[in-house]
Amino acid sequence: MKGMSPIVRSIVGLIAGFVMLYGLYVVSTGHLGPGGGFAGGVIIMAGTVMLILAFGGDKARELMEERRCHVLQGAGALAFLVVALVGLWYGGFFVNFLPTGRVHHLHSGGAIAISDLAIAMSVAAGLIGIFLALIIGCRAAMFKKDK
Repeated sequence: MKGMSPIVRSIVGLIAGFVMLYGLYVVSTGHLGPGGGFAGGVIIMAGTVMLILAFGGDKARELMEERRCHVLQGAGALAFLVVALVGLWYGGFFVNFLPTGRVHHLHSGGAIAISDLAIAMSVAAGLIGIFLALIIGCRAAMFKKDK
């Protein structure tokens, strides 16, 4: 896959970073309002998919290999499990063991912020892996049909 026109590539090159930055914002402020790990992970995935579609399959292989998707998804799930199990040490499964600040401030989430980051990493890597698998499957079907 060659990618799209130079105009689309230029615009996506400018916008994709902001989309991913907004995803990180949604993840980091998830304990204060709507959003969190899942929504932020989906937004980060959308920024990555924009880059893959605009720059083509070769750029996709450079950005994210299937193996890297599996590693990041597993690391996010493991980090979420570790946060939940460390809470057992402090009195119960998924107990907030980190100190919390004043209500409605960024550092007031304690362990929730860490778990949101782990969820976002797992969701983004998993959805990017699904997208790459669909691209590979569609390309294989197109080449098989042409022959």
